[in-house]
Amino acid sequence: MPKDTKSQEGVLPATGIAYCNQLFDWERKFKDLSPEERRIKRLEKKKPILEAFWSWAETTLTQVLPKSKIGTTLQYAINHKEKLQTYLEDGNCVISNNIAKNSIKPFTVGRKNWEFCGSPEGAKASACVYTLVETAKANGLNPYKYLEFILSRIPSSNFNTNPKVLDLMLPWGSLIQKTCKAD
Repeated sequence: MPKDTKSQEGVLPATGIAYCNQLFDWERKFKDLSPEERRIKRLEKKKPILEAFWSWAETTLTQVLPKSKIGTTLQYAINHKEKLQTYLEDGNCVISNNIAKNSIKPFTVGRKNWEFCGSPEGAKASACVYTLVETAKANGLNPYKYLEFILSRIPSSNFNTNPKVLDLMLPWGSLIQKTCKAD
């Protein structure tokens, strides 16, 4: 964002950021609510802010150069309006994708190292293990205990004939949470 927020180039981004800040401020206030309470509060408090933002974005887009930074940013937001608002309808969804971005960051950093997995199958296997480890971490589990738990049970399970057995291996299951919780 331009340092001079009084100039035309700085006022527009500052206005957009102010709308975003309002949304995040409300989200912080809702963090201790149940998912259903959060959904209701989001619709009550945040939907009007988003409606004002979309109105501002559509109006502003007609006043800026389409290929300018603010023009391309606004066009992107407008093109993805529906997807950007889906979190309002589900109290379990988060407003930001920072958690997802941070969880894949080590994977993208390590990607060059994995060019030497030996084969595409080796790379796929590495990606699968990495996904299991990051999912375990995201669910408050000790990744080693989780991998040990599932890898010692899946081979002897009847998951081929009863796929529901795999549901018991998901990191949010009560047995997994008790057995593999991080220290």
